[in-house]
Amino acid sequence: MKKILLTGSNGFIGNYFQDNYTDKYNIKTFSFRNDDFESLHVDDIDVVIHLSALVHQIGELSKEKYEEINVTQTVNLAKKAKASGVNHFIFMSTVKVYGEESDIAYKNNSICKPQDDYGKSKLKAEQGLKNLQNDNFKISIIRTPIVYGYGVKGNMKKIVNLVKNTSILPLGKIKNRRSMVYIGNLCNIIDILIVKERRGLFLASDDEVVSTTFLIEQISKTLNKSIYLIKVPFFTNILKLVKPTFYKRLYGNLEIDNRETKKNLDFKNPYTTKEGIELMIKGKK
Repeated sequence: MKKILLTGSNGFIGNYFQDNYTDKYNIKTFSFRNDDFESLHVDDIDVVIHLSALVHQIGELSKEKYEEINVTQTVNLAKKAKASGVNHFIFMSTVKVYGEESDIAYKNNSICKPQDDYGKSKLKAEQGLKNLQNDNFKISIIRTPIVYGYGVKGNMKKIVNLVKNTSILPLGKIKNRRSMVYIGNLCNIIDILIVKERRGLFLASDDEVVSTTFLIEQISKTLNKSIYLIKVPFFTNILKLVKPTFYKRLYGNLEIDNRETKKNLDFKNPYTTKEGIELMIKGKK
């Protein structure tokens, strides 16, 4: 049984991984907030899964704070792991290293042009990790779009609550294309990387892309709640002017092409997006 060091274990992804893989791996946890890094020993660890991060927030924090948590802490942990003989380091990155919404699907080799401090810090961390990699120290980088599932917070939780509390929404006939990844599909990739001991860059996403309208319809069906999605004249123009960031989230395209990752790792996602939404709503892991 491989021994795993998991950071960010109290977070959304970390909780799911522990709940579903404790029978397969010996999981040790570490918190940068609550534990002493100098006292951390990883001599007996096989794989580090680094989930801990300062995530993107609407109320932007300082560039220095993103740098401290997402870059410095990541690289310092990797250096300690490498020096202690750990041979595999898995890093959770983000699609935001590519940039923002785009009409062209992002691929492994798409040019990275992050637009905010969060995306820039994650890309800088990736580069720092790559500089540490050698034959005895494998680096796996996973880039994800929005991750959803039971216990999710952020924008997805807001959408679910909106559907729960509203009967009419001016979000009908939106035909954008957005990738998401169900947490079970994401953790399946982590598991495959551990088992196959693979290094490299991997894009995690569901196989289906969804529109905002489709997402809301699926949530309402799972909730068994009637909701009317209408198209209101001039609503998009007003929203684009008043809330440009929110407009991009609702109407913009942000698609990931995961075919290279699936080919390289030779796997199929265990869950469809519809199944993922149902599991998210019904409170099952």
